[in-house]
Amino acid sequence: MMKISSQLLLLFPLTLAIGVMLTIQTALNTQMRMYLHSPLQPAFFSFLIGTIVLAVMVMLQSAPKPQLNELAQIPWYLWLGGLIGVYAISMSIYTAPKIGFLILSGLVIFGQLLMSMLLDHFGWLGVEKNPINWQRLLGAIVIFIGVLLTLQR
Repeated sequence: MMKISSQLLLLFPLTLAIGVMLTIQTALNTQMRMYLHSPLQPAFFSFLIGTIVLAVMVMLQSAPKPQLNELAQIPWYLWLGGLIGVYAISMSIYTAPKIGFLILSGLVIFGQLLMSMLLDHFGWLGVEKNPINWQRLLGAIVIFIGVLLTLQR
């Protein structure tokens, strides 16, 4: 059982805000899609603005900047995060108008739960092993049932 601390109380709303912001981002990108010619174009501009903001933030932070030889030592599969981001943003722009934001969000959250349980259970990608138990499985099933209920329009 997780102990509630003042740090945890701060992290909950910050984490909840991720979901809020991802939904707003999808809505904004979907609206931008109406002015452009494909779901990839608003995704491109979303990443462009994000890259510019991140570049400024990285330049302003005091942490040392990596050297090319340090970047070359990073395993190839760790670079796939950018590709996954392209898929996630582009597909959300494509699917949101077709299935709606509630179903999109429910399916995304359920997919995250499934993958999170597998990563935790098997310790893949360097995460600490945390076995699937009946409570976690039941929680995922309840969320999946919730997603199924949202399919009714």
